[in-house]
Amino acid sequence: MNSELFIKGRLLEKDKNAIAVVGSRRPTENGEKAAYEFSYYLAAKGITIISGMARGIDTVSHKAALEAGGRTIAVLGSGVDVVYPPENRPLYEDIIKNGAVVSPFPWGTKPFPKNFLARNKIIAELSRAVLVIEGARISGTLSIANWAGRMNREVFALPGSELADYLTGEGATVANSPMQILEYLDGLNNS
Repeated sequence: MNSELFIKGRLLEKDKNAIAVVGSRRPTENGEKAAYEFSYYLAAKGITIISGMARGIDTVSHKAALEAGGRTIAVLGSGVDVVYPPENRPLYEDIIKNGAVVSPFPWGTKPFPKNFLARNKIIAELSRAVLVIEGARISGTLSIANWAGRMNREVFALPGSELADYLTGEGATVANSPMQILEYLDGLNNS
């Protein structure tokens, strides 16, 4: 981890065993259900869930991790004191109590569009693997998957969306169940 991070909450040693769960800000009902099920299962098994606290899949993933009694980390495209989107303030407060809110940007930084590309790099960097639930072919989610690939992180993709189908065509692993991802992480930890 080369980047200096600003943090609210606490990062723990066990957060190194984390998976990013990412996807569309306008998910389908199936996408929301899958994000919830994967995140809940993994968090209940002690895996930290990382996402970007954006609307849609990110929000569902963080909430599922918290509801499972697990840990979650939100990587912001703003300063750690700037809640975006504003309707996620209650989620932001819960994440601080049960994980961490982190950002590469100084306090007070507004959520400018260019910041989200830098945020995407941090999401990949903090994760052992990335799970793409769904998304458009050209999207911030693709940026996270690309960063993960450059960092030799496994990219999993749930079939059925334009982006996930593109990624599996490019060599991403098809995500069939959360147990598959848990087994992958166990393999990394035991090698």
